[in-house]
Amino acid sequence: MKNSGNFSDPDPASTPPGSLRRSFALTGPRRPLDTETHAVRRDLADIRLAEYVFAPHYAAPLTMSVATPAPFRSGPEEDAPVIAMLAVGDQVEALDIERGQLWGIAPRLGRVGYIAQSAMVTLGDID
Repeated sequence: MKNSGNFSDPDPASTPPGSLRRSFALTGPRRPLDTETHAVRRDLADIRLAEYVFAPHYAAPLTMSVATPAPFRSGPEEDAPVIAMLAVGDQVEALDIERGQLWGIAPRLGRVGYIAQSAMVTLGDID
């Protein structure tokens, strides 16, 4: 962390005991993230991106497999544009499941999108 300029003392050890820093700035590497290929939303991000983006919540991916062919869409709505049709056995790294829609990354495509939860099984459930 870097001081925002309100305090010019770069050495925290020389700050008098009991004094409070009024502000600070986060600095570090910035990397523009494309939400079509990086799992980042306003409310959630892939934990693997934590060093690049600040998010209210992070999720670790759960690898799941497509059990029945299904469209992989750009949004959770049934009429959202289809990115691709996923085939049986395709994998999706799930980061969120809400209202029957799974949000995650299709590694084969390198794309982020939504797929019906009912079309998926966890890898441990495959015989």
